[in-house]
Amino acid sequence: MLKSMTGYGRGEITSNGRHIVFEIKSVNHKFFEFSSRLPRNCLFLEDKLKSFIQSKVARGKVDVFLQMETLDADNVEVQINHGLADGYIAALRELQSTYQLADAVSLTQLTRFSDIFTVQKTPEDEETIWQAVLQAGTPALDAFLAMRETEGHRLFLDLLEKADRLEELVSQVELRAPETVRAYRERLKEKIEELVGENRFDEQRLLTEVAIFADHVAVDEETVRLRSHIKQLRSLAEEDGPVGRKIDFLVQEMNRETNTIGSKSQNTDIAYLVVDMKSEIEKIREQVQNLE
Repeated sequence: MLKSMTGYGRGEITSNGRHIVFEIKSVNHKFFEFSSRLPRNCLFLEDKLKSFIQSKVARGKVDVFLQMETLDADNVEVQINHGLADGYIAALRELQSTYQLADAVSLTQLTRFSDIFTVQKTPEDEETIWQAVLQAGTPALDAFLAMRETEGHRLFLDLLEKADRLEELVSQVELRAPETVRAYRERLKEKIEELVGENRFDEQRLLTEVAIFADHVAVDEETVRLRSHIKQLRSLAEEDGPVGRKIDFLVQEMNRETNTIGSKSQNTDIAYLVVDMKSEIEKIREQVQNLE
């Protein structure tokens, strides 16, 4: 079934002292392109996330946003720079002695020197973090894929509708094509009779000229190929997996056949039909740009 390249998904969990928000979105792109915005302590996850997403997504520009908040302080360690603290204490006591100050050095005074203290997070196990991220990332990816499938189904129905319309126009071209030859034969016959008279009219020469003209304006090969392309379009739309590039190529071939019909056409009605056909093919092409 067809899938759109546009999608969005979000997952959120609170577990083992962490609150994690995982968001994924994508837009159209010719190939698969991945980018992520991660917390500093999760930068090691970028390759893992890319593989995780690429296993389910073939085309599109995919962006992942990860937020992680630690809710408890179990992995936080406060360290004291004792050498620096000794220096501050010695300096304060020197001030007290030199200027005969009554106040003694206190703990409150020392806490004002923030560079004495260093707050560090104890290293966390990377695999533990990855498994926690997956708990939020898996439902986000599922929602993302579901949205792409829903949009893909809408595109599927629209493509079939346009394929039906295009096939109807091809049928109209096939009905009108013989009229072009008949009309040319009548015009040519009238012109010859006007010039040489009815008695000197050469029926064989007329048939030869009409046959040459018919060969030049014949579009049956093009319409047969167009019908084949439309059939392939319907078949590809039913396939599982990414088919956007294949359909895109097919649309180019449809456009080529239609242009050929237009260049051969000597009939005003067919010329108008060709304009309508090109319009439908362009609509299909625009929709294909959204397909994975």
